[in-house]
Amino acid sequence: MHIATTHRNTDFDGLASIIAATVIYPGTVAVCPKNVNPNIHRFLSLHKTSFDLILCGEVDLNAVTRIIVADTNQWRRLDRFDQLKDREGVELLLWDHHMGIGDINPQWQCVEKVGATITLLLREIQRQELPITPLQATLFLLGLYEDTGQLTFSSTTPEDARTAAFLLEQGADLNIAVDFLNMAYGEVQKKVLFRLMRDAEQHEIKGKRVGIGVVHINKHVELAMVVQLYGKIVNADAVFVIFVNEDHGFFVIGRSSAPEINVNTVLHRFGGGGHPGAGSATINDTHITSGEIRQKIIAALHEVQRGGALVADMMSFPVTTVDPDTPMHEIQHIMELEKIRGVLVEENDRLLGIVVLWDLKKLKLRKQWESPVKAFMNRKVTTISPDAPAGEAAELMVQKNIGHLPVVQGAKVIGIVTRTDIINYLYGMLPA
Repeated sequence: MHIATTHRNTDFDGLASIIAATVIYPGTVAVCPKNVNPNIHRFLSLHKTSFDLILCGEVDLNAVTRIIVADTNQWRRLDRFDQLKDREGVELLLWDHHMGIGDINPQWQCVEKVGATITLLLREIQRQELPITPLQATLFLLGLYEDTGQLTFSSTTPEDARTAAFLLEQGADLNIAVDFLNMAYGEVQKKVLFRLMRDAEQHEIKGKRVGIGVVHINKHVELAMVVQLYGKIVNADAVFVIFVNEDHGFFVIGRSSAPEINVNTVLHRFGGGGHPGAGSATINDTHITSGEIRQKIIAALHEVQRGGALVADMMSFPVTTVDPDTPMHEIQHIMELEKIRGVLVEENDRLLGIVVLWDLKKLKLRKQWESPVKAFMNRKVTTISPDAPAGEAAELMVQKNIGHLPVVQGAKVIGIVTRTDIINYLYGMLPA
């Protein structure tokens, strides 16, 4: 068994690096430590089934013949795998950008002073001309940006910047990436946030709370995360901030957590764009004022109707269902045969519960496999209606940390939304 792993309290650079290792070394399984950073936990709540990724506790250490360590050079920072230290028959490879002395002594290593470990692995991916998907490119960009402060840290190298350009060419999504990054706030950002808290207006539009602010700035700084944080602090469904620079030019940033408010649609009127939940626009019209821009945003919010993909557009169907007396060994057979990770339990067209692949991993005794599914199913099932916005399904799955969302019309299950469906939605892969 060949595995790639990284340090405890995994960050995006560590996660991205072990996924990149699976691209470079076919047949390698990425192994994620149990303890990860909060932003990684949120990312994996949606994306974990999109990668060949398992937890350290699922690895048979006796079966490991190669271990690829990324983003650390110390055994103590690994989860469980320090047991492989100095074991004969285990090949050890190291990818790292930390130049300090560690106690990992590999047979082969690539250790260089760059801004992020993922830069080194992407160098090899480019050398071999290995294909990567937009999803992988986005994760890799997250790793690169987090460790380089979006290419602003002093440790950033020209190769890091070129790597970022390569990832954007491969379809990395900046809007999705920024939603998962926790940016550090300097004095300028703190002042901007204070002004927003003090001066921004609050509006009630179509039952949604919208914050609209105007802030004058005299130099270019990272402001997107300030806008996002402001929206969270005031508990607004959407926020739009108009930044005015010294030349009286305008830059508008919008964020929305409400499916009914499409930022892309609103800012498109100003020549901008983005995604339903995030976007921006640059306005160079010297004859317009910030007050007029504010009024145009408000007018657009009143006019915009809910649009975009609905749950009905993205759900999978038909849905695999079983009756409550079906034995667990048959559930396992169904999942393997149909290559699915969840099965709904119904009786007389009434949804009773759900059993997922993780539930099967909990079974240890032979008699448990003969027991009916009703003994192990989760009876508290979160559902959604087919006419709900697709973005609402994505947010619900993140909040609940669930991988299956049954679609119910009346009392009848008509479809199901899985993590795969959500990924296809987020990355623009819905069928035409």
